[in-house]
Amino acid sequence: MCKSQQVLLLVALCISWHTSQTQNELLPEPKWPDPIKTDWLLDATPFKAGVYKGPTTNTLSLSNGLLRRTFLLQPNLATIGLDNLMNGENLLRGVKPEAMVSINGISYAIGGLKGQANYAFLRSTDLPQLTLDQEALQFKDYSVSPIQAPFPWKRLRHHAKDAAWPPKGRHLQLNFAGPNCEISIHYELYDGIPVYAKWLSLENKGSDSLILDHFTSEILAAVEYGSAVETREYGISPPNIHVETDYAFASFNVEDANHHVVHWEADPDYDSQVNYLKLTPCLLKVSPEMGPAQLLAPGDKFKSFRTYVLPYDSYDRERKGLSLRRMYRTIAPWTTENPLMMHARFADWPQVKKAIDQAAVVGFEMVILTFGSGFNIEDDSPAYLAQMKKYAAYARSKNIEIGGYSLLASRSISKEHDVKMPEGERPTFGNSPCIGSAWGKEYFKKLYHFYKQTGFTLLEHDGSYPGDACTAKHHPGHRGHADSRWNQYRVISQFYQWCRAEGIYLNVPDYYYLTGSSKCGMGYREVNWSLPRAQQVLHTRQNIYDGAWTKTPSMGWMFVPLTEYHGGGEAATIEPLSEHLDHYEKMIISNLGGGVQACYRGPRLFDTDQTQQMVSQAVSWFKEHREVLEGDIIHLRRADGRNLDYWLNVNPEGEEKGLLMVFNPLDHPVSKTLDIPLYYTGLQDEAKVSREDGKPQLYSLDRSYRVKIPVQVPAQGYTWFVIQ
Repeated sequence: MCKSQQVLLLVALCISWHTSQTQNELLPEPKWPDPIKTDWLLDATPFKAGVYKGPTTNTLSLSNGLLRRTFLLQPNLATIGLDNLMNGENLLRGVKPEAMVSINGISYAIGGLKGQANYAFLRSTDLPQLTLDQEALQFKDYSVSPIQAPFPWKRLRHHAKDAAWPPKGRHLQLNFAGPNCEISIHYELYDGIPVYAKWLSLENKGSDSLILDHFTSEILAAVEYGSAVETREYGISPPNIHVETDYAFASFNVEDANHHVVHWEADPDYDSQVNYLKLTPCLLKVSPEMGPAQLLAPGDKFKSFRTYVLPYDSYDRERKGLSLRRMYRTIAPWTTENPLMMHARFADWPQVKKAIDQAAVVGFEMVILTFGSGFNIEDDSPAYLAQMKKYAAYARSKNIEIGGYSLLASRSISKEHDVKMPEGERPTFGNSPCIGSAWGKEYFKKLYHFYKQTGFTLLEHDGSYPGDACTAKHHPGHRGHADSRWNQYRVISQFYQWCRAEGIYLNVPDYYYLTGSSKCGMGYREVNWSLPRAQQVLHTRQNIYDGAWTKTPSMGWMFVPLTEYHGGGEAATIEPLSEHLDHYEKMIISNLGGGVQACYRGPRLFDTDQTQQMVSQAVSWFKEHREVLEGDIIHLRRADGRNLDYWLNVNPEGEEKGLLMVFNPLDHPVSKTLDIPLYYTGLQDEAKVSREDGKPQLYSLDRSYRVKIPVQVPAQGYTWFVIQ
């Protein structure tokens, strides 16, 4: 039977619609609050997700008052509207299929309609002219349900934000009849944020196995960013929409980590675009570069990765960053866990006991047996596991968590077990084992066993899987090249999700947040920690300032080399700590003053009573103001060593609405009046501002929600202001 005959048969089987009764039961969309008067970044409570009657017959809308996606149900399901309700923008200019799949070598469009004459715009008057694509898979029915968590989150850390998990909102499932299978398109829309998730699932309903060669899970004919006539070397910007997936890897940066799966392309149907070469990047396609090439036996089910779409309501960099950070707090709330971490330089018992004892004394919360310490998570001998269990028990007795470091990629195991790259390609880190090899299977078996046996509650997983493909045919975890990336990623993401369910904290230097990782690097160059101490202080504040555009303070770690790291000698190190106490304090306050945890790498946290007192006071200060310090950073002046640098941490839901940190890198005191924007504190008319622990002064906010605060900062010093 040819493809067209298969699809016509499916059309005949689906002429009995199951949607009309459900559609009649839907309520009309409510009248939402005015987004100008009710800013969702300050008060998200009115914006509840729901599925509603659409504007016309045979339509329905998925909306939360911030974002609306509208679907036409007949003659086939198609998205006919995507509206940014925050600013009134229409984001859709044309109808496309909901998704595409390739099964057993044959490509199928899922839903969609044909016949749109001009892809510059989609008017309501154009809809009656759209016709059924006879070869597309046909819509059967839909269902609406609460959101289900994609995996469990066990909360062990009291300082994590009290976020809902799973996120509150609604799940819309759209079902289609496929060739010997059923395919469903899933949408989730969340309460309080302009974000939807989308993925597809497939179940083999036939009597024979099938191969899902490839899929495209989101296709969106978006309104272009602008109308560029020529295309020069700088290119054309894509639409003002953030798109990422939980199939991300090989970068600290969200765009780089998703470049292999999120594609903004030219739309071949858009003949009337202004660009002469028709290269405007305004067609979103979300699909893996290779695979998944999954073999599904009768009854088997497949689920794709999730795509998250966040249309921005502004072109302002700060507001866009706040929107993205709010998304992470909602869809990956484990990233709000933010323990104070010491990287213990040695893993023998006397040194580990000393590290645990010192951490407990000064108020740290976690000890990590760091790289180069001698810790070996791959030693699964009963004696070693018993020793590590002893470490964990002692740490718990001191209310300290303990964990360890493991290197996965960027090393070679053997020719048999390493990834075998396609000709002309090399592994991302130069060398890497294949997770699908026999060694890879044994490695992850050891990881699961270690955490089940020892009571450790942290893994720092270095060189996490970066997406290297493998052409080997003898590895038990994949059949060949086409399925090697998907299968390897599935192994590591399932392990991370298991860790999240067990309460195991994950430091992963890669963009695995949406599969369970809590922290990645804030963004720095490792060799910079071998520079002279004064330069390290400036780099610290620059790195935090830059990284916090897209990460919350708790999502990024920094680094404090207590001992020599990558060279640099005495000029680069803090040890002996008591001899460089001023610098040590600057590094701690520069990090904690942004709500950011650093990896304090060394054999000890203090060496004298004076050092202990300084560290304890800094930690106590942080914990006193933790709620606001772990809020979002508002960027005010980046560190450059030439003048004061400062930022404002805000938490409009907290008792302390803001905390302003001001640093002076100069060799003389500075007195200055700073113009501070308080809009994102949520304060409207007045603010109580306290300098350090002083008496609060009342300030009136101007109509730009700003106040002018006089500051006096000592030479090479800092000060702070609490705002209520």
